[in-house]
Amino acid sequence: MTKDFLCLSDWSLEDLEKIIALGKELKAKQKEGTPHKLLEGQTLGMLFEKSSTRTRVSFEVGMFQLGGHALFLASGNTQMGRGEPIKDTARVMARYCDGIMIRTYSQQAVEEFAENCFVPVINGLTDMYHPCQVMADLMTVSEHKENYKELKYCWIGDGNNMANSWINAAAIFGFELRVATPKGYEAHPDVIARAEKAGAKLIFTNDPKEAAAGSDVLNTDVWASMGQEAEQAEREKTFVGFQINNELVKLADPECVVMHCLPAHRDEEISDEVIEGPHSIIFDEAENRLHVQKAIMATLMAR
Repeated sequence: MTKDFLCLSDWSLEDLEKIIALGKELKAKQKEGTPHKLLEGQTLGMLFEKSSTRTRVSFEVGMFQLGGHALFLASGNTQMGRGEPIKDTARVMARYCDGIMIRTYSQQAVEEFAENCFVPVINGLTDMYHPCQVMADLMTVSEHKENYKELKYCWIGDGNNMANSWINAAAIFGFELRVATPKGYEAHPDVIARAEKAGAKLIFTNDPKEAAAGSDVLNTDVWASMGQEAEQAEREKTFVGFQINNELVKLADPECVVMHCLPAHRDEEISDEVIEGPHSIIFDEAENRLHVQKAIMATLMAR
């Protein structure tokens, strides 16, 4: 087991399943009002270069419920924002905190931080990967569906950090994943190559209807992620037809579920009626960020 949570492909199926199981256990305890202070007296340093709602609130509340304390640090208000080398910040923060969570742009920066930090580092999001979100997604599907590893999953939209992380998950968990992106917006080729080498069941297409047909799980994200705002108008034209709407949902399995990592641009990548419709498990998914991240922190940081 690795000490950091930077990318799903760093972890084994067995260990990821244990995290999901622990997430469910901690969720049940929280609902019952049963204390579960597994990280009492510990501190999580949270470094943010990208703005956040779910990541900040879920990690901060999660540490409180685990008996610890979370410290919010916007990168622009730290010495990193004034040019301090990552390795220097990492070595100092490791002497103050029991774990670090980073939400930033560069996966390389997170990996460099972890290399120079002797306490666990958690990837809260980079432009390359969003492993905590996919763990929450899988936990959510497993609550709504039996045999979640045997379902047909579908990603429709941009080949972004979420698509990359779903491809990693397909290689580990063994489910079939259909990925529908416009031409030129495919997932990272290195991620695809590694997953295919591992025997992942992947289907790539430029036709969202082909990807959705018979799928058990439909999933999407915004068309322009943070840092791509200047491309929004161009992407809206390119992604026409890639909206998850009732027409697309009807092509999927009748008992399919729909997910979105949020925030959503309603009636762009997903219709308002689908978000509010009977197939949506989007807000269960959002809630489970809290529970699965508590499990990740407890797995990495418990003494």
